[in-house]
Amino acid sequence: METDKRKCIDHMAYMEGMEKIDSDIPDRVLDQRNRYQPESYTAQDVRNALNHENRSMEDFAALLSPAAAPFLEEMAGKAKQETEKHFGNSVYLFTPIYISNYCENYCVYCGFNCHNRIHRMKLNYEEIEKEMAAIARTGLEEILILTGESRAKSDVEYIGEACKIARKYFRMVGLEVYPMNSDEYAYLRQCGADYVTVFQETYDDARYGDLHLAGHKRSFPYRINAQERALMGGMRGVAFAALLGLSDFRKDAFATGLHAYYLQRKYPHAEISFSCPRLRPIVTLEEDKEDGEHLSEKEVVPVVEPLGGKEVSERELLQIMCAYRLFLPFAGMTISTRERAEFRDHVIGMAATKISAGVSTGIGSHSEEVKEQGDSQFEIADNRDMNEVVEAIREQGLQPVTNDYVYV
Repeated sequence: METDKRKCIDHMAYMEGMEKIDSDIPDRVLDQRNRYQPESYTAQDVRNALNHENRSMEDFAALLSPAAAPFLEEMAGKAKQETEKHFGNSVYLFTPIYISNYCENYCVYCGFNCHNRIHRMKLNYEEIEKEMAAIARTGLEEILILTGESRAKSDVEYIGEACKIARKYFRMVGLEVYPMNSDEYAYLRQCGADYVTVFQETYDDARYGDLHLAGHKRSFPYRINAQERALMGGMRGVAFAALLGLSDFRKDAFATGLHAYYLQRKYPHAEISFSCPRLRPIVTLEEDKEDGEHLSEKEVVPVVEPLGGKEVSERELLQIMCAYRLFLPFAGMTISTRERAEFRDHVIGMAATKISAGVSTGIGSHSEEVKEQGDSQFEIADNRDMNEVVEAIREQGLQPVTNDYVYV
């Protein structure tokens, strides 16, 4: 890997064709992240934060600190009150659809990375329609379109056509694809996209360079400005996330919250939401250590400890989610199938407002009419279908909602 890193371009530089925007938000976020010392906060700081009706950045920092761990039950209770105040008893449902797993990036923790020997596949328009029709028959009205980050295999026009097909079946269309320029986001908005999700992965700029060795994703400044370019392009909403475990998870969660906060203040009309992903094992091909040849069997590989990261516990994840809710009570929050069913059921209505159902991270796995399938990005932990998730929501006295947006 050291040889590869010496050949890499500067990860703090822009590449050809990347739009530069005049925004001071990333600098403000990174400055605050670098100065944040989670261990410096005390129990009294946490108590003060919990007693405040409107919480400051300092309160948010305290709620993410180790000193807040003994207060988790109280944090959860207050988070539930805020969730009920702003979202009632509703829990929103959606599902992701992966339409291509080709990727040009070398992200060492991701199953789609360009050096991982998996079965690659890209759905054609007919197959996209069959997949979406099958999903729509389950009753879902919101879909999240995902691709690997390859402009060559999944260009903007291809993604735009997928949005047009999605609009025939769904009331809400989200995108989780490679970062784009503002004019490209404007085009996808015209094609029917409503919101954009971008995982910054980590706000630790040095660590980011170590983990993203090739491809357009290596450009840290271009990625960190993606949500703002999406809003400049007219997207109704944007979602933020750090991939918890790649670096100091408290600092990354702090930066994620500040990033959302600053953009909300600059674009008050924008719908802001969080995702809270932890690292998951990936599917790869086993390598024979003696002759270097790849074997045919696939294996599930953990990626946290080999990367020098720290496993984030469910309790720590719950603390982060409650801190997000108490800092930005109006923001949406998604809990994905990276987490166990029991944990997902525990956090909906408390902090999370949206949950996925009937999920597959592979290509072509929703419709029996699509014969070929591509490999998954990562292993999911909750395999329940739409009906099972709906029943779990109702058992808690909550209301499953498939759409809350009325077009006039």
